Amino acid sequence: MLQAEAAAIRALVERVGPPFAEAVDLILGCRGRLVVTGMGKSGFIAQKLSATFASTGTPSLYLHPAEALHGDLGRVVRDDLLLALSNSGATVELLRLLPSVRKIGARIIAVTGDAASPLARAADLVLDMGPIDEACPMGLAPTASTLAQLALGDALAMTVLDNREFGEGDYAALHPGGALGQSVRRVGELMREGDRNPVVPETAPLSRAVAVMTRTPGRPGAASVVGSRGRLVGIFTDGDLRRLVEGGHIDFSVPVGEVCGRQPKTVRPDQLVREAAQILKLAQVDQLPVVDREGRPVGLLDIQDVLAERF
Repeated sequence: MLQAEAAAIRALVERVGPPFAEAVDLILGCRGRLVVTGMGKSGFIAQKLSATFASTGTPSLYLHPAEALHGDLGRVVRDDLLLALSNSGATVELLRLLPSVRKIGARIIAVTGDAASPLARAADLVLDMGPIDEACPMGLAPTASTLAQLALGDALAMTVLDNREFGEGDYAALHPGGALGQSVRRVGELMREGDRNPVVPETAPLSRAVAVMTRTPGRPGAASVVGSRGRLVGIFTDGDLRRLVEGGHIDFSVPVGEVCGRQPKTVRPDQLVREAAQILKLAQVDQLPVVDREGRPVGLLDIQDVLAERF
């Protein structure tokens, strides 16, 4: 059975040609949404493909063909593009839907195993999968054909993605709650900035540095230390303060630049949070100053925030 399904996908390779490229162009040029529809098992594949397109930068929705005939057709507008899935190309509910879609003005791409079917004849463009032998012992249950629909649809979605200006940041914005989105989050999205980013000049007395750290919202337990040009020269932490007190150095009038840690590990706002988490782990520190291209501290990344996001 696995061989039958694998054969169905291999056969698609020979069939990917100009119509596939034209379908990619139609989707890229669509000013509305890609509406994916199918009935029965093809409907489940349609739902998955719609979700894949939507998550990779192509606005999309799934339309149940039977429900569309009872009001859901209102979801379709002229600038939309309908991607209709049916191996036989003769699914009644789908065929009844097409005249109304035509009347609205949306264009139609058919994915079918029969290029001479009613669905194919009614479409603007046909992606012909060709005849497919199902893996079912009776040759009836949709198995290899639905897998072929899925593979062809995924290939279409990934080719569209490859030709769209859509990067890791865009992907993360559409996946904020999952592990996939977390993996491409940037430091700039998580860092403490503004009044939550404690910064003191290296000439400031230690007492002022401690006061700034204490008053900073969230009390991150560290302050970036800058030179006369505002560039980072060091970092002073709660650990540094504790070690000074333990060593008997309790002169709080000394410039913080003389007692801070020099050449601290830093990250940039555009770096991945997972990279910063690795730096925190290897350096065995709790805070990382976030600096711009000029070396000025624009934020502070605290290990508690990283842990809270489950990195």
